[in-house]
Formats: sequence, structure tokens, C-alpha cells
Amino acid sequence: MGPPEQPRGGRGADEQQAFDAFYTASVGRLIGQLYAMTGDFAEAQDVVQEAFVRAWERRNELDLNAAPEAWVRTVAWRLAVSRWRRVRTALAFARRQGPPASVPPPEPHHVLLVQALRRIPETQRRAVVLHHLCDLTVEQVAAEADCPVGTVKAQLSRGRAALARLLADTELDPRTARASEVRHG
Repeated sequence: MGPPEQPRGGRGADEQQAFDAFYTASVGRLIGQLYAMTGDFAEAQDVVQEAFVRAWERRNELDLNAAPEAWVRTVAWRLAVSRWRRVRTALAFARRQGPPASVPPPEPHHVLLVQALRRIPETQRRAVVLHHLCDLTVEQVAAEADCPVGTVKAQLSRGRAALARLLADTELDPRTARASEVRHG
């Protein structure tokens, strides 16, 4: 990633060329230095790029003839430290929260239903889920999907027919007495 683009021509072009030369001459060296400081190459690339963005935003104040590389290196280092502090704070918060609650695995019938839903067209899937799992009326589904009520009715009809074909000969087959066992979940 190079420095941000600036319109070419006139004084802006001279600034752009000077900044481009500074960037090209120092980006690799700065990434190497920050990599040595942080021990994380991707992090070094990120903070150096962010520091260069900030340098570009302050290019009028930044004296490219003085020590702009030291300025970029300092900003990159401070960015890395700030990131570490945020991560450390997040980890401390996570530790205080304790281990995540145990979540039971999905029921087999739920897995079958989700697999079947994935195999029907998206518009039908959305209509079926909103109507049957979210308990929305056909009119509410139509409003949420931004389509006519008749379209929703057709999507529901086609979706249910497709699901019936896909779930035939499974524990969710409506022809078996176990269809009433299906719970939303």
C-alpha cells in the first residue's frame, strides 16, 4: 500500500512526489524496525502503514528534510503499544468473565432442517423462516421482504413443497408421526 493519492499537477504534485520518495525510501526499513520491536510482522506492517497515513495527513507540518522517519517510527511504535493495551484490557475482561457457558450441541432434527433449508432458494428460505420460525404473519413477511403478499404466499408454498421433498424419509418426514417432535431451536 502506497501513500494516499493526491491530484497531480502544480504544488500538490511536488508534495506528492516528495512524499512518495520518502515513503519508498523508508517503508521497508521502518517495517523491519517495527518488526524487530514488536516481534509480529503483520502488526509491524499495519502500524507503519497507519503511521504513514498520519504522516501524509500532516505532510505540511512534517519537514521531509529533517527527521520524518523518526516521526513515523515513533507514531508506529505508539500505535503498536496502544493496540497491545487494548488487547491486554480485552483479555483481562475476558478472564474476569470466566469460561464461556457450555452450549449443548444442536438436536439432530434441527441439523436436518437447517441442511434442507440451505438447499432451497434464498427467497423461499427467508419466507419459510420468517413465517414458521419467527412466527410472522404473511403480511409481516411481505413488509420485511418488501414484496407483495401474493409473492410471499407463493414462496411459502414452493418452499414447503421443496422442504417436504428434501425431508422425505427422514425423521422430519411429515408422513411419520414424529413431525410433531420438531421444536424451534
